[in-house]
Amino acid sequence: MLSRNFRLQKVGTIDWLHKNYNFSHIAFYIDELIVLDVSRSERNIERFTNVLKTLAKGCFAPIAAGGGIRKLSDARQLLRSGADKVVLNSALFDDPKFVTELAQEFGQQCVVGSIDIKRGDDENYHIFTHNGMNLMHEQVGDLLGQLPEKSIGELYLNSINQDGTGQGYDLKLLDLIPQKLNFPTILAGGAGHSGHLVNGLLDERVDAVATAHLFNFVGDGLKKARDSVRLQDVDLAKWPPLSELGQISL
Repeated sequence: MLSRNFRLQKVGTIDWLHKNYNFSHIAFYIDELIVLDVSRSERNIERFTNVLKTLAKGCFAPIAAGGGIRKLSDARQLLRSGADKVVLNSALFDDPKFVTELAQEFGQQCVVGSIDIKRGDDENYHIFTHNGMNLMHEQVGDLLGQLPEKSIGELYLNSINQDGTGQGYDLKLLDLIPQKLNFPTILAGGAGHSGHLVNGLLDERVDAVATAHLFNFVGDGLKKARDSVRLQDVDLAKWPPLSELGQISL
């Protein structure tokens, strides 16, 4: 699925994705793969974990997966299907006790808190849950301040307005994070080319940037983008070319 402002459009099957966006190959140009079930209908954990297993095959990069996770058994199934971390969104506010239980069971580093934020016509920002359908009326800063700090390892901050536009990140989202919070922050929503990735990474409040804009980074697009970012004095790991891997002993 390709998302634009949280409106979904089907772009291909899992076979199409493997052909054009082989994760066993692009794992050399990403630091983490985030896989989210954004189904608008009732979720099927069995179907999702089967897809996850296919995507994880041959991909050595860490994988964070989520979407409608409400039970420890579902999280456990994701972790057994190739995920290294579990992404939570609505549960962060609907069931904070579950978030704590998840961290106690699998470790704080295993939990990624995903926050979807939209800028309204009045220029005020609001958090939305349940695939962007449920508006949280409290102030964004107040809601973020309620997050259980000892139960979340990372914060995934996503702009609904910029989602799928390829027009760049909304860096103002970072101003909404209370100073007392000290989560590593992943900025998402809006990356359309390597310059946008650079803009995000050069902000000292950002630890990582994410992109899901398939048509801008398909094929060798991610490799070119990462190479371009590294030329801008952004500190990113560099791995040897695939052709040299057979000559490396571990």
